[in-house]
Amino acid sequence: MSRIGKMKINLPNGVSGRISDGRLTLAGPKGTLEYIIPEGTDIKLGESAITVANRESGKDSDALFGFVRAYVANIVYGVDRGWTKTLELSGVGYRAVLNGSNLVLNVGFSHPVTVVPPPGISFSINEGKIVVAGIDKQLVGQIAAKIREVKKPEPYKGKGIKYLGEYIRKKAGKTAKAVGTVGSK
Repeated sequence: MSRIGKMKINLPNGVSGRISDGRLTLAGPKGTLEYIIPEGTDIKLGESAITVANRESGKDSDALFGFVRAYVANIVYGVDRGWTKTLELSGVGYRAVLNGSNLVLNVGFSHPVTVVPPPGISFSINEGKIVVAGIDKQLVGQIAAKIREVKKPEPYKGKGIKYLGEYIRKKAGKTAKAVGTVGSK
């Protein structure tokens, strides 16, 4: 039995939910999210907490039990406070600009790269940092990874788009030819 799965999920003030037709719907100040409850798992919605119960016992159902609890906790956090992921631009001349709600990246290519946000995702830019925000943790992380994929940080100079706080291990470049010649007589 999962230790994480047994823990209750406290509902903050302003977050409400309902269960109908095998779907959990949670609404909060930031928005509304739905989750289809997998078979073998029960979700009980109380006044101030949500509990997840496992109907079956086994390796797969126990793993799913912990996952469902963690996923529902992420939904509660998302509709209450929202999720953000911050990316940094590092490189001379690299910049990001908002064009309406679209993100336009100039990162060393001959053309600008435009990233269109899906519904529920917003971008903001602050001093060379791109902030991806939304209520769905998985979608925020996926869009941040898509932006990073445009120009991954390279290991020689460290230029590119990286997550805030990400460490790029730098490689040593080629060294100058050794002084003298090998095999000279």
